[in-house]
Amino acid sequence: MAQLVRHQRVDAYVGYHAFGLQESDDADLPVPFPDDFGFGAFLSAHPGRLDITSGGHTHTATVSVEVWDGHPPPQDPAGWDEQAESDFESTSGQLAVWSMHTGRMDPVIPLAQSGGAWRVRVCSAGRAEAAALSKGEGTGVGVERYLLQFWPADA
Repeated sequence: MAQLVRHQRVDAYVGYHAFGLQESDDADLPVPFPDDFGFGAFLSAHPGRLDITSGGHTHTATVSVEVWDGHPPPQDPAGWDEQAESDFESTSGQLAVWSMHTGRMDPVIPLAQSGGAWRVRVCSAGRAEAAALSKGEGTGVGVERYLLQFWPADA
């Protein structure tokens, strides 16, 4: 049975319905955030980078990142508005959250001591509420929530 290795909670400043996670040291990425962002998909992957489309235009989302030593238990779909999985290759084992508005955000998210191949599951809740806030008063904090679960691809 898979065990949770690490849990970290970060805020992601969403701008233009989008945010991303990419290698902390992004100097060698062929397509750095936000180039070629996939606005048509909830989750899309590029080398060293994950793009996530939000329900709201401008707000601060709460992001919980979990690192597992094997395939984590499935998430109950009733608790989430969206779920998607993808492969992800990390060269450093360290990620950072990126915003369309503010660029790179702190803190660093450690996956491992070095790079490797991962699977990631991304779940989101509060999308309709974030969209309504965007149309109404503007911004919100923690209305939209994300869970990102990483585990080794060979697990």
